[in-house]
Amino acid sequence: MADRFDCDNCKESLYGRKYIQSDDSPYCIPCYDSLFSNTCDECKELIGHDARELFYEDRHYHEHCFRCFRCDRSLADEPFTSQDDALLCNDCYCNEFSSKCVACDKIVMPGTRKLEYAGSTWHEGCFICHSCEQPIGSKSFIPDKDEHYCVPCYEDKFAPRCTRCKKTLAKGGVTYRDEPWHKECFVCTSCKTQLAGQHFTSRDDSPYCLKCFGSLYAKKCEACSKPITGFGGGKYISFEDRQWHQPCFTCSQCSVSLVGAGFFPDGERILCRDCHSNL
Repeated sequence: MADRFDCDNCKESLYGRKYIQSDDSPYCIPCYDSLFSNTCDECKELIGHDARELFYEDRHYHEHCFRCFRCDRSLADEPFTSQDDALLCNDCYCNEFSSKCVACDKIVMPGTRKLEYAGSTWHEGCFICHSCEQPIGSKSFIPDKDEHYCVPCYEDKFAPRCTRCKKTLAKGGVTYRDEPWHKECFVCTSCKTQLAGQHFTSRDDSPYCLKCFGSLYAKKCEACSKPITGFGGGKYISFEDRQWHQPCFTCSQCSVSLVGAGFFPDGERILCRDCHSNL
């Protein structure tokens, strides 16, 4: 009597039938599919032994069931993305979830270089300076309303220019007569000393340090011959066409202060009452 050759599961004879060997045990085709085949995540039917099976993560699919959730395109040989367990082809994913470039209105594809600012997105090559139209890339830029400028173009177009050297003031500076100056350009007309942060005055709209102004234009004290500027709260006495520093306004003979007191001119001299009485 011939040896039996039966399916390991249903025990039916396999003589003259197709079978599949698994773990040294033979199975008829129906038993093998029911015991070992995976269930398609899409149609919920078994994926037979002779069907092409595709899988993603822990999910299995018939080849014809592995399709885009939106457009139904086959994903068997296409790149795809999973979004909330739904499979999407790249086109559908980009149309639904990717940003659009505000410059060219085209999709910014995943993985491409892009720039984001104030809630908007650009392709790297589309984010350009409004003035020179060169890509800004990773360089610094300055927004102005809905436009963007590279720093050199912004400074050239909008930044104030120094009254003296005519170059742009990127930051800081000094304002004199409602005009902008670089600190290093705002200097005394005579000695060229920087005046930023210093007391100064002007003559004919030109700035001077106090020392130069006193030396060039101020009247001289009759007593000490030094300039009388009146700056810094300094008081002075004026009589006819002559001036004195207040501390210098003293009797020419006894040196008593004449500030607030009566005095008598005597040629080039000024005298107190007592010295005048003794003449």
